Amino acid sequence: MKSNLGNTDKIVRVLLAVGATVLYFTGVTSGIMGIALIAVGAVLLLTSLINYCPLYTILGISTKRKK
Repeated sequence: MKSNLGNTDKIVRVLLAVGATVLYFTGVTSGIMGIALIAVGAVLLLTSLINYCPLYTILGISTKRKK
């Protein structure tokens, strides 16, 4: 897997994952919508940690700076 996430993209993904978690655990979202939000947050966090997004590869996108 070739890295395709830039620093700004990783930071935004982590912040969105944290925001989704906060919304769920404070009771703002619940039920199916809350679980879906947690799942999306988990995917965003995982992709930011491994520095790779499969969807970006399919779409031919890379936010990583060229050296």
